Amino acid sequence: MQPIIGITTNEGKNVHGYPTSYLMQSYIKAIMQAGGVPVLIPSLIAESGWDALYARLDGLLFSGGGDISLDLFAGDAHPRIDEVDPLRDAVEMNLIRAAASGGKPFLGICRGCQLVNVGLGGTLYTHLPDQFPGALDHSYPGNMRTVLVHEVKIEEGTHIAEILGEPIVKVNSLHHQGLKDIASSLRVTGHAPDGLVEAIELTDHPFGIAVQWHPEWLTDQQSTRNLFRKFVEAAGK
Repeated sequence: MQPIIGITTNEGKNVHGYPTSYLMQSYIKAIMQAGGVPVLIPSLIAESGWDALYARLDGLLFSGGGDISLDLFAGDAHPRIDEVDPLRDAVEMNLIRAAASGGKPFLGICRGCQLVNVGLGGTLYTHLPDQFPGALDHSYPGNMRTVLVHEVKIEEGTHIAEILGEPIVKVNSLHHQGLKDIASSLRVTGHAPDGLVEAIELTDHPFGIAVQWHPEWLTDQQSTRNLFRKFVEAAGK
């Protein structure tokens, strides 16, 4: 049986103005290419259904999106904080904590990486240009999703190093926030040239990896295909 991978989604309105749960197809295609069956997770799921949802999934992909509520971590208020969705925060916080304690494979991407850190007790820089001295321009106006804009040095002896098979990877960059204080259960596994943490993993876990870049747009790279393939394989065990 192909593993069922739940992917968290965004909430907004479609072109007709109706409330919509949505997700860029790049996530869906990456999971399918890796051999998984993607299932979208709307933020509107009632709390009474969270346990049933979790039980039916083989793995979880925490996708990119808006900023995480300051109510969930000790962060500084900033006018650039945007697209906060308390319903999504609540669903994802429940799922990441369940996956971390229950050993269910998960992959966090961009906001998803930040969610993993916050969900397990870490904090964020809420706007890198103002709070992280010497920061690169990680947001890159225009959302150039397939353009490689900086390198990430991968730490030796880590799970992600084994998977990617490369000590340095070139990545895209589409975020204005970043990881600050790292949760005690997490290990830092990658840094940008400016020193910002770009990858983390949960120790003593079958597959608990999160990255700040967007690998779903970079599946032409062998290292990226390795990441999604190993994630889906772990979910199938």
